Amino acid sequence: MQTFNNGSQSSDIILEVNNLYKMSTFKELGLNDEILKALTDLGYETPSEIQEKAIPQVISSTQDLKAFAQTGTGKTAAFSLPVLQQLDASSKATQVIILSPTRELAVQIGKNIEDFSKYMRGVNVLTVYGGANIQDQIRGLNKGVQIVVGTPGRTVDLIKRRALKLDKVQWLILDEADEMLNMGFKDELDQVLEVTPDDKQTLLFSATFPREVESIARNYMDSPIEITAGKKNTGSDNVTNEYYVVTERNRYPALKRICDANPDVYGIVFCRTKRETAQVAENLIQDGYNADALHGDLSQGQRDGVMQKFRAKSLQILVATDVAARGLDVNSLTHVINYKLPDQTEAYTHRSGRTGRAGKTGISIALITNKEVGRLRPIERKINKKFEKKEVPTGEVICKAQLFSLIENVKETEVSHEQIDTYLESIYTSLEGLNREELIQKFVSVEFNKFLKYYSNSRDLNDAERSSSRDDDSRGKSRDDENMTRFFINLGRKDELNPGKLIGLINEQDISNNVEIGQIEILDTFSFFELDKNFTDETISSFQGAEFNGRSVNVEITEKKKRAGGGGGRRNDRRGGSEDRRGRGRRFEGGSRPERREGGRSDRSDSRRRDSGSSEGRSSERRSSDRPDRSDRSDRSSSDRPERSSGFGRRRD
Repeated sequence: MQTFNNGSQSSDIILEVNNLYKMSTFKELGLNDEILKALTDLGYETPSEIQEKAIPQVISSTQDLKAFAQTGTGKTAAFSLPVLQQLDASSKATQVIILSPTRELAVQIGKNIEDFSKYMRGVNVLTVYGGANIQDQIRGLNKGVQIVVGTPGRTVDLIKRRALKLDKVQWLILDEADEMLNMGFKDELDQVLEVTPDDKQTLLFSATFPREVESIARNYMDSPIEITAGKKNTGSDNVTNEYYVVTERNRYPALKRICDANPDVYGIVFCRTKRETAQVAENLIQDGYNADALHGDLSQGQRDGVMQKFRAKSLQILVATDVAARGLDVNSLTHVINYKLPDQTEAYTHRSGRTGRAGKTGISIALITNKEVGRLRPIERKINKKFEKKEVPTGEVICKAQLFSLIENVKETEVSHEQIDTYLESIYTSLEGLNREELIQKFVSVEFNKFLKYYSNSRDLNDAERSSSRDDDSRGKSRDDENMTRFFINLGRKDELNPGKLIGLINEQDISNNVEIGQIEILDTFSFFELDKNFTDETISSFQGAEFNGRSVNVEITEKKKRAGGGGGRRNDRRGGSEDRRGRGRRFEGGSRPERREGGRSDRSDSRRRDSGSSEGRSSERRSSDRPDRSDRSDRSSSDRPERSSGFGRRRD
């Protein structure tokens, strides 16, 4: 392995390079006409700070380079343009090897270089990565390519097959090198270095400067010059950092409210694990949001499809892991939402740097619990910025935001007279008798009433956060019941019925493979239970002729009685778009909504679901999907009743 030590003169060079360049055009940076023409086609006007500093340095010197700049500042152009300027297009040998931690980022880099070099005759670029046909990649290499962009694993594989020869490489470029080490690619980096010439120029580009990057410099670089655009390890000045304190069970409802309060949101929701990513994305999709997931379990074709839709703004919200999002190059994101904070503080810089690009402003949001507030301090020190605490939007705030968004959309809507004019006379006739104010009120209400009804009497999630320190770990958690049908059954304790036996009886009726059981209340001579309202008719028909211990069973739909004071039951309901959804609906924690009846004492306990070996994270089968058409679902507050235990069943599998 090639290992080098940093020279003592590097600190002097850092200061000189960082203060040397004050240019304003790409032509002044020394680029040829072919590259300049391509940049003009792509809409590039003036170089960014990192481009202004790195391009002349790489063109004029063969010394190794460490470059640090925030995400979205044009690092790809900063290292590829000076290399293209010096490339020998007459030679088919591989002269440039660029290593990237992820397939997405490698593909993006390769595409950018193809765009930059489209007027340069004889220049060929090939991107190699796992998940694609390796034989196709070998055939591409055999044709001769000057620039290879690859992930470490596939690059090493091609080297071992003797398909990729790096003995004539002049430039080795490590993009997001810190992430490559975090992902465990040190051995692969070593293997690539072993087959490259000693006199090559190594360029390292990164958005953060953790200890691992210093390790790379010590091991792989020879007295590198260091340049920095902006302050090293700090957040972008264009990004506002906010946090919302939530409870674990309100984390997803808070996410939904934040999205609803920002109707024009176009952003990424970052999750820590692939399972969490899939869960949150599925919940958003089922609740009617234009969302999708991006994580490592997707095939390359699926990942490409998701990213293409997101770049085209067919998706408003992308739910992604840190690694999968590394290849995204989108300049107009309005929000980055940290569904959970990353394990490493440097990762927050990468996440937040996805917004506030190209001179635009953006918002980076963190959803945290009371116990996690202290984790913001190291991030604040790292990005040299303070987080601003925000309140989870209330129903009133959301409705106001949606109303004015609707008004703006109406104002900006272009009228297609060719298509609508033939109908206007009939429309005018139908609307006769309504004055201007009445017409405006009615048309606005057609869409707006859905949000008004959905958020009518919705509880303040900030109240739940403020009381979470007292009851976060209690088993008496409750959930909304608007997506459940409540049934009466003519069996009770005197019939030796208990919650477990009732769930077993329900399961025996073969109502559906995935019916969700809600609240159960066992009384002396009769009982109540709740099931997913999507299976109401099936439940009634399935119980016809059923018996329990030799007694005929009678099941009927019953009214849900409201208690005085407006207390409906809260339920951690993960289905049908109700706000109290956490995860994907496989595990339930109780809530209480006791229905008082004379002669009946409530006897509740935690219900169980029959789990036929299925994993806890499997997707739920039934949710309503039409957002904002969540009109028959309200988010009601309730007071917990500590004298009664609460019980919610689990879904039949």
